[in-house]
Amino acid sequence: MNLLGAEGRDFLFVISYDRSEIVLYDLHDLPQSLLFHIEGFEESSCEEPESHPPRLFISPPSFEEYLEAMRRVKEEIAAGNTYLLNLTFPTAVELEPGLSLRDIYNYARAPYKLYIEDRFVCFSPESFVRISQNLIRTYPMKGTIDASVECAYDKIVSNPKEIAEHTMIVDLMRNDLNMVGYDTKVEKFRYVHKIAAGKRELLQVSSSIRSRLESGWRARIGDIFRTLTPAGSISGTPKKSTLAIIDEIEGYERGFYTGVFGICSGERVESAVMIRYIEYENGNYIYKSGGGITIESDPVSEYEELIAKIYIPF
Repeated sequence: MNLLGAEGRDFLFVISYDRSEIVLYDLHDLPQSLLFHIEGFEESSCEEPESHPPRLFISPPSFEEYLEAMRRVKEEIAAGNTYLLNLTFPTAVELEPGLSLRDIYNYARAPYKLYIEDRFVCFSPESFVRISQNLIRTYPMKGTIDASVECAYDKIVSNPKEIAEHTMIVDLMRNDLNMVGYDTKVEKFRYVHKIAAGKRELLQVSSSIRSRLESGWRARIGDIFRTLTPAGSISGTPKKSTLAIIDEIEGYERGFYTGVFGICSGERVESAVMIRYIEYENGNYIYKSGGGITIESDPVSEYEELIAKIYIPF
């Protein structure tokens, strides 16, 4: 990434959660097996869907399985090894007959989409970092509620657990940006916006943080992403110890799920966190989802949130 950036070449990058796999493509010579959509950039062609919106038939983990994992997370929190941990699970899903991951890519409506043939499709609502005019910004999302819930807005903005969780992630991401830039500031704290979730709408809480970069940042673009990944919103704080706990408790490979993808073009970078993600693995389809756990987290509501995030936005 540093080399391509220093040469002034435009490229698309895909970085797995643990950074063990990084895929780079010349933006002007993309393979036909890859499709992407990033708002504000010229995108791959998208075929118009011909039939009704796709349905998913899901087999989520049992509540007992989730409860045991959450108990272990809370033990680690009580021991002071983590304060916030993003706990995720794989859910087996079946697609309607004749439906493919490429069809889902065509149907899904999201600001960030990525499809790699025979591997996965992602339709993410969450921006990771943007770079423009030597400014780098990030927009951590933390806090979700079904918009149809009575007084949903008031509940999500006043919930003490959600406030604490969001505050910790903002503090983490502010510190991360300060490692790659200077004059770091929180521009907007805890604003609420709606996102499509199939036939439902969700309220999502985000913040905006920015920092300044020294000129010549393109030659350091790989170093910048190495410092900032994995994203704080899908790991936790403190990051190093929390990542080790995630590896021990989750017991499965996230792969590209919760990694990042994006474009470096000219003096701009736009990237997204790869959430809302379906993977093709050993002949099976797996939808991976999760949420942040703090000491105050309620198992029932967190389990319901994990399932609520299994959807295709259309």
